[in-house]
Amino acid sequence: MNGGNITDNQSVAWSVRAVLIASLAMVIGCVSTPVGPQTTIYKSGLNHVYLETDPDSSSNDHPTQLTPSEIGSLLRGVRVWKHRNVFHRLYSGEPERTRAFRNEEVAELAPALSKALEIASADQRVSFHLSHVTDYGQEETTTGWLSIRGKLLYLDLSEVHDRHGPGPDISKYDREMPNVPEEAPSFHATFEPEEYLHRVRSGWKLFTANQREELQIRYRDALEAPTKAPKS
Repeated sequence: MNGGNITDNQSVAWSVRAVLIASLAMVIGCVSTPVGPQTTIYKSGLNHVYLETDPDSSSNDHPTQLTPSEIGSLLRGVRVWKHRNVFHRLYSGEPERTRAFRNEEVAELAPALSKALEIASADQRVSFHLSHVTDYGQEETTTGWLSIRGKLLYLDLSEVHDRHGPGPDISKYDREMPNVPEEAPSFHATFEPEEYLHRVRSGWKLFTANQREELQIRYRDALEAPTKAPKS
């Protein structure tokens, strides 16, 4: 009788292990899905704007035309703030909302993003990576991508002014991938005025420190409204 129970228990254990292994294999397969080759549109130091295959959509409305001024206006409307739990908010209050893109970042990104959207195909997205060295020797990075589908501009952010290091002088060499930050603070994002924000999607990429905040913006309405995206 005991031998039968042991056999049954072993069968159940192996079945559970098989399900876990199969599930893990599926997750790893999804995470490791490549996005295809890159086409560089702009590169200066560690700052990079490029086209790559969009793993989320093959029917983007590309190519499309948005002037650097229009893109700049939209970027200025993006706001981010650090995540605080309920106890942290009770002690320190609500976190301050800040611009995701500073004036100098908008000035560098807007022309390149405009050019990229003009030549992008329907199965591509426009990706960007910004990096500079802080006064404390750290690398500060902002990373994301955008695409146009119908009346919506999809803007995804995985890093916003994340700090890395301190480390060696990164201005002396180039790297294809940014370092994982020592501390990856979770953040929230929105677009102002929020009446032009269609939807926000949040998520984390498994086995990485990267977060993904996706803003779906009714960009034409925002640009054509009497009160456009904030400029300050």
